[in-house]
Amino acid sequence: MSRSVGLVGARGHTGAELIRLIAGHPHLRLDFVSSRELDGQRVADHQPDYQGDLVYENLDPAAVATKGCDVVILALPNGASVNFVDALDAAAPETIIIDLSADHRFDRSWYYGLPELTRERYRGQRRISNPGCYATAIQLAVAPLKDLLTGPPVCFGVSGYSGAGTTPSPRNDPEQLRDNLMPYGLVDHMHERECSFQLGIPVEFMPHVAPHFRGLTVTCNLYLDRARSEDELMRRYRTRYGDEPLVHVVDEAPWVSRIAGKHYAEIGGVRVAPGGKRAVVVVCLDNLLKGAATQAMQNLNDALSMRELKGIPL
Repeated sequence: MSRSVGLVGARGHTGAELIRLIAGHPHLRLDFVSSRELDGQRVADHQPDYQGDLVYENLDPAAVATKGCDVVILALPNGASVNFVDALDAAAPETIIIDLSADHRFDRSWYYGLPELTRERYRGQRRISNPGCYATAIQLAVAPLKDLLTGPPVCFGVSGYSGAGTTPSPRNDPEQLRDNLMPYGLVDHMHERECSFQLGIPVEFMPHVAPHFRGLTVTCNLYLDRARSEDELMRRYRTRYGDEPLVHVVDEAPWVSRIAGKHYAEIGGVRVAPGGKRAVVVVCLDNLLKGAATQAMQNLNDALSMRELKGIPL
């Protein structure tokens, strides 16, 4: 039996990845795709992986709430999801909502869906907040060592310009990014606050944009409670993620060029400074996939009681 999915905010890069994943899922049916800019155009003309006559619609919150879908995915900018959630709460409370924005990542009444770290907290909630891309990477890197830390993790991040969305800005302008590394949001970034809130410890984060399109790298500087070896820290990562198909622990520092287009994160390059009380670890993931669309599919599968990796190419 197929389950129906609606997508709001389909024009962006993550929306395109979600359409591709839903189209390839054996038990999902895409019932509507809402986009103001593409209203009236055929989905298949923009997404070659989708076969069918579905057209984009420009749907307001009330119209979305009357569609009767099993799942509605909100791939909207921060601050834009609230009216859709309110309309669905009122007219279709049984509908599962997966919100890819940051609007509900600080709301304890919503399930925060980073499955490798939070799936044991899932209790059938129908309101699911999808983590941010950088926040996913940082938490995967920090969580296995959190109890060893004596100070805030200091995280240096570099992302491809797809992370800046499709609205024109210097951070997604290839000409301004050419031969450049563009720092931004160096204090109080949304993902810094998100990681601090979810991990329960202060996190310091400094993001940058690079000229490549997709994929991100975070290098985490971690201050340890006592001298520890690289082997000990690697054992912690391998123990924590050994059974996780979408988190690969590797010996050397991962490269973003090797992770682009992949559905899993890589963590590696663990090094300990002389004295043993400062460690460095590197994590890479595709910001549009494990940092967004792939993780949404994990959460969707869990919410529909399907195998978590169903429809996710490995």
